[in-house]
Amino acid sequence: MLDFSKNHFELFGLPVSYRVDTALLAERYHALQHALHPDRYAAAGDREKRLSMQASTRINEAFQVLKDPLERGRYLLSLHTGELGGGNETTRDMAFLMEQMELREALADVKDQSDPVGAVGFVLDRLSDQSGELISQLEGRFESPSAEDLEAARELVRKLQFVAKCRVEAENLEAELDDLL
Repeated sequence: MLDFSKNHFELFGLPVSYRVDTALLAERYHALQHALHPDRYAAAGDREKRLSMQASTRINEAFQVLKDPLERGRYLLSLHTGELGGGNETTRDMAFLMEQMELREALADVKDQSDPVGAVGFVLDRLSDQSGELISQLEGRFESPSAEDLEAARELVRKLQFVAKCRVEAENLEAELDDLL
């Protein structure tokens, strides 16, 4: 069965790093799910069924965390610092916050645009660029993290939270516009 004392990276036999080979992660996820899925234990005893269900749940949770750049960053911070990444913390970078406000204002005004879908697409492109830059910076901070690197990574994770939240708002607005067309 599964060793529940392993961290998410160890479950999939991956190095503890922000850089994750997503194809390898998916391959190992499918192999583990195939081996430990509760359906394979349908004829087993209650204990084995329960352990299989717990293992399957743990594998799913670990996979979701490792495949998502924001959640992976939070998780790595928790591994390195012992603290759970606080979702209530905010960035102190005022220029970044102003840019986020401008993007949200652009989303609020999108329905007044002659090309609302294009306007949402523009915001999504900017968010994608920001996300890519933040992810690239996070990769460097987690390579051999010092206390200073971990604090910088915490700030980058805060920024990535803003970008992710704005992306969800933009995608929801895009879906709403698609429904209207």
